[in-house]
Amino acid sequence: MKIDKIKLPFLRRKVSFLIGLIVLLLIGIAVVAFNDSGSKEIWEGDTARFAVKRGPLRISVTESGTIQAREQIILKCEVEGRTTILSLVEEGTHVKEEELLVELDSSQLLDDRIDQQIRVQNAEAAFIRARENLAVAENQALSDVDLAELTLDFAKQDLKKYLEGEYLNELTEAESRITLAKEELQTSEEQLNWSRKLFEREYISQTELQIDELSTHKKELDLELSENELRLLKDFSHPRKLAELESDVRQAEMALERTKRKAKADVVQAEAELRAKDSEYRRQQDKLTKLEEQIVKTKIYAPADGLVIYATSAKTQHWRGNEEPLDEGREVHEREELIYLPTATAVNAEVKVHEASLQKIRPGLPVSVTVDALPGRKFTGTVAKIAPLPDAQMVWLNPDLKVYNTEIELEGEGDDLRTGMSCRAEIIIEEYDDAVYIPVQAVLRVGGEPTVYVWNGKAFEPRGIEVGLDNNRMMRIKSGLEEGEIVLLTPPLASAGVETEMSGSEEDRRERERLIDEGEGKEEDLGRKPELTPEQMEKMRERYEKMTPEEREEMRKKFMERRGQSGGQKGGGK
Repeated sequence: MKIDKIKLPFLRRKVSFLIGLIVLLLIGIAVVAFNDSGSKEIWEGDTARFAVKRGPLRISVTESGTIQAREQIILKCEVEGRTTILSLVEEGTHVKEEELLVELDSSQLLDDRIDQQIRVQNAEAAFIRARENLAVAENQALSDVDLAELTLDFAKQDLKKYLEGEYLNELTEAESRITLAKEELQTSEEQLNWSRKLFEREYISQTELQIDELSTHKKELDLELSENELRLLKDFSHPRKLAELESDVRQAEMALERTKRKAKADVVQAEAELRAKDSEYRRQQDKLTKLEEQIVKTKIYAPADGLVIYATSAKTQHWRGNEEPLDEGREVHEREELIYLPTATAVNAEVKVHEASLQKIRPGLPVSVTVDALPGRKFTGTVAKIAPLPDAQMVWLNPDLKVYNTEIELEGEGDDLRTGMSCRAEIIIEEYDDAVYIPVQAVLRVGGEPTVYVWNGKAFEPRGIEVGLDNNRMMRIKSGLEEGEIVLLTPPLASAGVETEMSGSEEDRRERERLIDEGEGKEEDLGRKPELTPEQMEKMRERYEKMTPEEREEMRKKFMERRGQSGGQKGGGK
């Protein structure tokens, strides 16, 4: 984790005492583990000890945070993509409603609007053309269908006309010609017979007889021709004409069906094209409207009266990283918070609680808050809300660190408090007027039970106790110790049954190897004699200085857990 260079001196001063204490503690552990755990000199030598105290005790969790307005309007950049700030109201300015706060660069949006207006005009022209094409297609469809229906009607009429008129006329005419030919033939034959009689009697000449014979023969041919014509009419002309007319009707019916389908397809295609052009026109209009809205959003106005606070100033400074302060010429992205406008004087304190302390706190607990900008003043409040999940940004910065955002409602109006002020909140879990307590480092676990080493006048001997909560410095003793008894602050790790390198799970063995490689653990953690060189101690100190307060706290708790686990295994061995 990268720490701002400006804050390093402050952090180093703040944790200098803890650094020295941890280093001395590690040296003391190394010395104790180096010597024989059963040696009487360890108990009687000059070792760190503590007299059990009795008196008021406060169990609390202290975390750093910032002051935030309880009710505020958050103004964000609503311009898509990234844009540049052209003008910006000065932070801390009291503004009125509808007053201009931020103006963003809109030059590219203005150019895009001109291009989009051209697209809208082209889309509108295409839409109008498609609409007129639809009207033409519908009109043409009606015309084609009417023509096809008329052709079908004519074909049916022609068929009916032929069957009920022309064919009957032709048939009657052919039959009448045959009848007439028969009558003429009969008359001609009678005339020929009469002429033969007259010729025999020599009343007429041979030529006149031949004329009558020729006339009779002609009448016979006329009759035969008429009969052939009738047969041709019935056997050939009529079936052919009837088939032709019936085919015309069928062709007209199919043509009508094709015309209707084609007309419908043309209309549907024209309607689809019209809908497509309409959708395109509307889409281009929406884009133009969106661009105009984006241009409007490049100017951010105050929705209400208030005090201007930059979002970059209100965020927790320790975790802001390399985020640039809000200023003219700075690029901002969509949905980025720009300005906070508090709408009420009530404020909250926002802190991040480490997961190790999460089980201790709950909503409703009292809180005492101090503000760096107001030395000597204390504010009271209550825990209002604890986030159900760890802070995602903190997890991204350090996956091994889990903190939960916690809101604390401060009492009163908070007229002197400003958004973004650094504060320190002490969440009070329990308070005792009369409690027995000792430092947390004096307690280890032997066989899973809390154990301390108590001075019996000659040596320190282990004693099981019942413990309560601790405030990371002092632990409440429910039973097992009395006021004034002397306990050992550096109980021997060997007595807690430290695991050897070959014992325990494979995961524990790998963890011990990692601790040795990274300088967190030494040979004494594995039950061997310590070999702490000055270089190793310096490496440990430098690594400790680079840790955040949360990481140091986590390291201290892991160290105490390892001590407790070691004490429990050793006690079980006894």
